[in-house]
Amino acid sequence: MELTITTLAERPELEGPMWQMKDLWPEFMMYDPVGWANMGRIVRDLPEYVLVATDADGKVVARAFSVPFQLHADGRGELPDTGWDQMLLWAFSDLRQGRTPDTVSAIEVCVDTAALGRGLSATMLGAMRDNARRLGFSEVVAPVRPNGKHLEAASSIHEYAFRTRESDGLPHDPWLRVHVRAGAVIEKVAPASMTVASSVERWREWTGLPFDADGPVEVDGALVPVHCEVSRGYAVYVEPNVWVRHRL
Repeated sequence: MELTITTLAERPELEGPMWQMKDLWPEFMMYDPVGWANMGRIVRDLPEYVLVATDADGKVVARAFSVPFQLHADGRGELPDTGWDQMLLWAFSDLRQGRTPDTVSAIEVCVDTAALGRGLSATMLGAMRDNARRLGFSEVVAPVRPNGKHLEAASSIHEYAFRTRESDGLPHDPWLRVHVRAGAVIEKVAPASMTVASSVERWREWTGLPFDADGPVEVDGALVPVHCEVSRGYAVYVEPNVWVRHRL
């Protein structure tokens, strides 16, 4: 596929079509409060960290978001257990306080459903690495959402993250495999990377499931079971991610 990849800073007119892409995100993922409050801010405040890919006809077929932050600020230094959410909070805290960033974190790579299966995720990851290098950074980290984990929600993320194929020693998970092939190293699990908490009524709307008993509920697209407290009227999903590090 013939692609043109630009930053949103270069082509701000692509913002609308970028958001209109059809994707495979489960509905409940849209209700993480940290993401809800901050994803739009990346577009507004950090457009040079937003990449948009268009095909030969000018249609938007993929996007990639990242954010700069100061990993080595006082009290930090380690990649956080609260992964994706923490990256957004750190990035916009640093921006507000005028801290000079030293690292870029991936936030999202998303491909239009009509363009899946053509290697665009790997292409966008490479473009994100190149963009970070262009902006003067030597390292990209990513709280990766393993895209095969939802098929075995009951499995331990700590085992899954480091599972490899016998044939070549590469990660078992396809999306982790793309990162490692691009040069990344798997570092650790972020056990509480994103949290979605809401009433059982909302979870029923999002999933079509009854949520009528206390305990774990396996939900399509969720990497681990959702914890339901129907007797108290709420359910909570705590998503684990896997930290990888790219040296540029």
